[in-house]
Amino acid sequence: MSEPAPSVLQVVQHLRDGAIELLRLPQGTPAAREVLVRTRRSLLSAGTERMLLEFGRAGLIGKARQQPERVRLLLDRLRTDGVGPVLEAAFNKLDEPLPLGYANVGDVMAVGSAVTEFRAGDRVVSNAPHASWARVSANLCALVPPSVSDDAAAFVVPAAIGLQGIRLAQPTLGETFAVIGTGLIGLLTVQLLRACGCSVIAVDTREDRLALARGLGARAVLAGPGTDVAARVMELTQGRGADGVLITAATDSDGPVRDAAHMSRKRGRIILVGVASLHLSRADFYAKELSLQVSCSYGPGRYDSEYEAKGRDYPLPFVRWTEQRNFEAVLEMLAQQRVHIESLVSHRFPLGDVSRAYEALLEDPTALGILLAYEPESAGTAPPATVLLSAAAPAIHGAAPGVSNPGVAVIGAGAYARRFLLPALRASSANLVTLVSSGSALSGWAARRSGFSRASTDAAAAIVDPGVAAVVVATRHDSHARYVCEGLAAGKHVFVEKPLALDVGELDAVQSAYEAAQARGRRPILMVGFNRRFAPLTLELRKQLARLPGPRCFIYTVNAGQVAAEHWSHERVSGGGRIIGEVCHFIDLLRFLADSRIVSVETTALPGARGGLSESASISMRFADSSIGTVHYFANGARAFPKERLEVFAGGRTLQLNNFRSLETFSPGRLGLRLPARQDKGNRACVQAFVAAVRGGLPSPMPLTEILEVSRVTLEAARQAAAVG
Repeated sequence: MSEPAPSVLQVVQHLRDGAIELLRLPQGTPAAREVLVRTRRSLLSAGTERMLLEFGRAGLIGKARQQPERVRLLLDRLRTDGVGPVLEAAFNKLDEPLPLGYANVGDVMAVGSAVTEFRAGDRVVSNAPHASWARVSANLCALVPPSVSDDAAAFVVPAAIGLQGIRLAQPTLGETFAVIGTGLIGLLTVQLLRACGCSVIAVDTREDRLALARGLGARAVLAGPGTDVAARVMELTQGRGADGVLITAATDSDGPVRDAAHMSRKRGRIILVGVASLHLSRADFYAKELSLQVSCSYGPGRYDSEYEAKGRDYPLPFVRWTEQRNFEAVLEMLAQQRVHIESLVSHRFPLGDVSRAYEALLEDPTALGILLAYEPESAGTAPPATVLLSAAAPAIHGAAPGVSNPGVAVIGAGAYARRFLLPALRASSANLVTLVSSGSALSGWAARRSGFSRASTDAAAAIVDPGVAAVVVATRHDSHARYVCEGLAAGKHVFVEKPLALDVGELDAVQSAYEAAQARGRRPILMVGFNRRFAPLTLELRKQLARLPGPRCFIYTVNAGQVAAEHWSHERVSGGGRIIGEVCHFIDLLRFLADSRIVSVETTALPGARGGLSESASISMRFADSSIGTVHYFANGARAFPKERLEVFAGGRTLQLNNFRSLETFSPGRLGLRLPARQDKGNRACVQAFVAAVRGGLPSPMPLTEILEVSRVTLEAARQAAAVG
């Protein structure tokens, strides 16, 4: 019997304590503009990864001091959401592992359907992490010339960081440049400047690093107590000063920027490639008319999802040097032997000894270029799409004797799933069979932590698995309806995160799939994650409303807050916009509290930014019992203002639900106040109701007629908002 294919091994750091781990992960197939790479070498980043290790090993106070902006955001949330949810979110974030590494060289094993520039067998560099296999955007790969070794190719990405800084500085033949900081990127930058025909002065506090710089053709200035670095640079430039300065050091001091200003000639250029404080003195820059620019990683395209994730290249005539083309330029320098890495390699470790590699990075003062070597595998062997995490499903506690505990498969392991859905499923003692995701380190960790038997990248196999009775869908919005239909067709119960569908056609398909399942004699449960109707204070509010006569008036104010413009939720295709993706929550809550059918909807919206989908709107509804309700969903408010407030006017009373933290009742002669122990939006109760219904063969906790009604009303509100925008 042949041995099973090995799983992907990926290096991660646990931010809570800084521990390093090799995670076992399944392997997915490359997307249209991705390539699948089997790694030969990867290079530790002496700057970035050391900072991450030091952050991870710091205590909570130390972590807070290093991230003051995040602390301010947490304080805002403390005021609006309370201590419990904020601390839980913070600790959950610290618990999540962080993939390490961004300098990789390996062999292409497969390419996506839209990739034409690479093919299986090519050797490429990429910004993939430390992992035995990796899926990488084609725009973040470059072919390695035959004359360039694996060891040398592993240095391409950090060299491209220095190269981007050089491009911003625009050196010309014969100019003199200073490089402050002779770590890995600094020493590579020295060589690239020399290749441009520049004279280079290296500045550092370590003589051993300056010795390396001298060996690479630079003059050197040792910085230290009592040393006037700027005066020394002036001497070396015959009093002219440096034409340009590249700061490749990593420090929280403003000393490098101040020194750079003092050593520059008039109208000199200063480029911050590394990290330094920017508490600047105007006088340092004013008289010389100096320019200061911060360089962003390896070049144009960085952090642009259109370029990096979707693989849309910038046209060369207009953007000559992108990330990928900078990689290619460095590879050409290596092939011509104008950049050398031999003196920069300080350590080599096999992947299995990665913990020793990071100890060397932190503890060994001679550490510079640390290479990880990956064991060669038999040709054509690829990791499986599913990895067994445990020999059997986790033990079930709390199930009544004789009651079955059907298997559950979860598709999607994004932030919401990791924070809410998976913990709720685990707390419900569900039999967690398979977690399906893209195969990221976060999803693999989440599968193990939540007690799944398997981690997989194959959704189709998980859905038809005879050991799975229920499917939970937590993917991006554009796949919700498809997975719901596939689950119903396979005879499964389905829980899907909102929204159920992005358009009427998808919604009709879901309804048809449900009716087809019923026609086959099945009684599937279909629930949408409208968790707010399960919140304790919602149930208390509904109980009080049941005792009040007459129609009700609802005013629901949602301070939604801004979401980054590039976030997928804004996209028409994958996200559908925030009204479809989020407002459905609030429409459903009013439908639940009114306990009456919605007969009309009217939307007034602000225009979307840059012609996009609107994310601020007022949606007014009328119910069959003559009740009325309005959802004010605004994305242009202050973050410090509470997110949600619901006011209900009925029967001579006013009830106010404040961010699911308190419920106040105003009535003639008295004020009643009920405070829960903590904010509770019903996330856990919603999931547990689904699991209990599946386990006990009970009716759905959420009537399908209401789900379809709320979905159609939401789609109509979004259509009206789009017409306004």
